[in-house]
Amino acid sequence: MSSAVEQPPIQINLAWCKGCGICYTLCPTKVLGADELGKVTLTQPKKCTKCKICENHCPDFAISVSGGKKS
Repeated sequence: MSSAVEQPPIQINLAWCKGCGICYTLCPTKVLGADELGKVTLTQPKKCTKCKICENHCPDFAISVSGGKKS
């Protein structure tokens, strides 16, 4: 059994997110969703392809994707 904790591929800074919905609207694999305030939430992290569409389109720089394609 491994003791390492797997980090999710997407880090979200909710303090910077204004809930515009661009990220979860554009996500091709629907990894992201909205919470009750409309702010982004990670719903299915294992489906993330690390395409960085969410990171590249977030106007508030609230999303960071680790690994994947260089932008």
